[in-house]
Amino acid sequence: MSKKNKVPEVDIVVDEQAGVIREVKPEKTRSKKGHERRVNTSIYVILVIMSIIWLAPFVFLVFQSFRSYALESGGMVDYLLPKHWSLDNYRFLFDGSNFFPWCGKALITCGIAAIGQCALLTLAQKKLSNMDSSDKKGRLVWLLCTLAVGLVVFLALAAAVQGMAFAGNVGKICIVVALYLIVGYIMARMFTKQDDRLLRQIPGYVADEDSSPLKKLLSLCLEFLAMDLILLCIVSPMVTSQYLRWYGNTLTIALFVAVLQTIIVLSVSYTLSRLRFKGRKLIMNVVLVLGLFPGFLTMITLYFLLKQLGMTGAGAVPGLILIYVASSGMGYYISKGFFDTIPKSLDESARIDGATRFQVFLKIIMPLAKPIVIYTILMAFMGPWGDYVFASYVAFGNVPNYNVAVGLYQWVNVNDYQGYFTRFCAGGVLVAVPITALFLALQKYYVEGVTGGAVKG
Repeated sequence: MSKKNKVPEVDIVVDEQAGVIREVKPEKTRSKKGHERRVNTSIYVILVIMSIIWLAPFVFLVFQSFRSYALESGGMVDYLLPKHWSLDNYRFLFDGSNFFPWCGKALITCGIAAIGQCALLTLAQKKLSNMDSSDKKGRLVWLLCTLAVGLVVFLALAAAVQGMAFAGNVGKICIVVALYLIVGYIMARMFTKQDDRLLRQIPGYVADEDSSPLKKLLSLCLEFLAMDLILLCIVSPMVTSQYLRWYGNTLTIALFVAVLQTIIVLSVSYTLSRLRFKGRKLIMNVVLVLGLFPGFLTMITLYFLLKQLGMTGAGAVPGLILIYVASSGMGYYISKGFFDTIPKSLDESARIDGATRFQVFLKIIMPLAKPIVIYTILMAFMGPWGDYVFASYVAFGNVPNYNVAVGLYQWVNVNDYQGYFTRFCAGGVLVAVPITALFLALQKYYVEGVTGGAVKG
């Protein structure tokens, strides 16, 4: 049949009242796939536009950080791309510091210390394998003595190579010793007990049960190296540059808060999720009501309390850690919701087999709660990283104890705005890069933690 002679498709409708038969063209039906394609395209376009709007300030910040303050106007300009590309702003941030020589010495120091610590731990493992497994106290004492010797090796190397005097850092040394023994004990437990399921749940541990002994040793050495570098940053006045000093303060606060706040939040969440005791509902309701009030309402009270404890001004760093950690248990909502999704039958089975509450929490619940653990660590780290309000009034004009946010604000507020704007942009880029990389690396667990903890409260 030719194209002209094709009969169009029609529907026949009988109108009984008028006594006629009518031909009605059928309505065009929409394709379901075509409709979904149009909807998805619209959503993608909206998301792309929102992403561009969200990324525009960061892109502007990056470009302005490469604009030379010596050859161009240092303040804000009406063009995006710099006319003279330069690293002047980044050189200024590191100007007058011994940062790069310190980095070289730190890698040598911590590398040698990590190798020595792994050797000591390997010897301890052989000793522990020959000891009676029922002698838990003797095994623990032997392991802690080994870790203490490793700490002495690390501090001696740091003092010799870095030329550091620890006499004025008694408080920091006590904190470092406590952190080293706790983290070292956990690492030693993982290394000496390869069948522990927690081994595969620790981020950064590259070896597994099927790995060769050499790979396990290398993995342990890398973890000791990372831990030694962090501890060295805490006890070492490594730089004279103001910006790097502020950066070190911010990193120290964020690391301590991430560890302590995670422990507190997960403990409170597990307790309220699994245990039933008198006053549980009252505690949850009171915490919910108190959470409705913003934290800065207590600023004046907190300041006078910290002042009485000597944690303002020169003691701003421990003061800020105390502020961020003190009320962290009130943020248990998402973690508790995640724990509620884990079947309680697992707890009951373990309890029947003789496990304690702590063993159930550590060896059964925590391996299953990896997303919420990483989510809690990420949130705890990001909180103090960009805080300005509490950090500004606790430091209260003591410049060496500023964090990055307060220090950068002082550059553009008190100092020459035209000269410091591009340096402010460079400092902002260095602050944004690590937290952005951390978020992208842990985004999968972040989403799982949020969605898992939001389904049940």
